[in-house]
Amino acid sequence: MGKTLIAYFSKAGENNVNGDIVNLDKGNTEIAAEYIKEFIEDADVFKIEPVEALPEKYEDCFAKAKVDQSANMRPEIKNCIESIDEYDTIYLGGPNYIETYPMAVFTFLEKFDWTGKTIKPFITHEGSSFGRALEDLAAACPGAVIKEGLSIHGADVRGFKIYIKRWIRQ
Repeated sequence: MGKTLIAYFSKAGENNVNGDIVNLDKGNTEIAAEYIKEFIEDADVFKIEPVEALPEKYEDCFAKAKVDQSANMRPEIKNCIESIDEYDTIYLGGPNYIETYPMAVFTFLEKFDWTGKTIKPFITHEGSSFGRALEDLAAACPGAVIKEGLSIHGADVRGFKIYIKRWIRQ
């Protein structure tokens, strides 16, 4: 039996939380990924980080995300893993950036052959759930089996641990 990978994108700093701009010491998706790791101790973890850091200010980050998405950008990512061959199951997480995953997630996805892999997607958001992220994920990962995803209201992530545990067991 193959191994499990938790791959996620998360942004600390200025974020939208319940309509207010607040400074987070850790991004909501990272907290969710840490909970998954707690329940799947032998899983490997990879944080998807763009080489060019996102703007610190929320409004600037949102504007950049919008430009990157409309240009269908694939930003280079730091220290990307070389292969996913040893993994059977990949938990894939990120925040909802304008109805889908951040573009750096697609840079990561498009590096690999997903045939026969099982993807368990999770997303953090402030009211928009998955948007079109699941459709975009399926298009980027032909041949993968995409399981039911978990949508997490970002402001509530710290209270979501029990739901994450139940979702993992599905």
